[in-house]
Amino acid sequence: MTDNGLMFPNVDSLVEQILDGAKVVIPATRSGVAMEATRALVRRRVKNLHLVATPAAGLQADLLIGAGCVATVESAGITLDEYGQAPAFGRAVTTGQIKVMDTTCPAILAALQAGEKGIPFIPLRGLIGSDLVRFRDDYKVIDNPFAEDDPVVLLPAIVPDVALYHAPLADHHGNVWIGKQMELKVISHAARETIVTVEEFYDGNLLDDDRMAAGTVPALYVSGIALAENGAWPLGLPGAYDVDADHMTAYAASARTSDGFTQYLADHVHTVRAAAE
Repeated sequence: MTDNGLMFPNVDSLVEQILDGAKVVIPATRSGVAMEATRALVRRRVKNLHLVATPAAGLQADLLIGAGCVATVESAGITLDEYGQAPAFGRAVTTGQIKVMDTTCPAILAALQAGEKGIPFIPLRGLIGSDLVRFRDDYKVIDNPFAEDDPVVLLPAIVPDVALYHAPLADHHGNVWIGKQMELKVISHAARETIVTVEEFYDGNLLDDDRMAAGTVPALYVSGIALAENGAWPLGLPGAYDVDADHMTAYAASARTSDGFTQYLADHVHTVRAAAE
């Protein structure tokens, strides 16, 4: 097996690359969330993360926030989708435990694209007239230099320290197949480091297979990979398995109180979960 130094023996060792205070970009619930890696981060008691959601997040962010791992959230929204509000996030906002950098889906994706392209900022129109321009002092309104009476908003590029996600496949060369979840390419390009958990390893080189290459993030952009079967559980992984609705319903009920959230961590996070669960 050729691993180019990218293969880690387990998820716990993989997430040691995420240091206290890191800016970590995570995908939306539907796109391949590294939940096993998230549980490992909570067990490690990582602190002061700046979470960047692409462009919104759910259970992953709620767990990290409730466990005290997060200082700042930059997102267009944190919810459990059809399972209700994100209780730990709500408590953290109410108590001032975290700083919230509110934004929109187009804005956060555009800022990540600026990071991907290596440019310091990117213009966007849709925020004109909103309170976001008033409350986000890092957003600047300027006149379009190519037209009169045409204001645009400049967004600073988002360059995360780490992109973290779960994917169906990787090969032993360090290439990762993400399928049609193209936002994962954007965050892989934008971040300084990309660490990935995967369901299984591919026998061969993904970039040599014309059927797989277009949906593959090359090893050039990948810093570490670990195997984690069912690594998105209880969330789903596109094309592999669906969300565990019963578990999500139970989490939403438990996490309504601080004591219930603490019990959830004891039952499902601090005890290492069997891969077959």
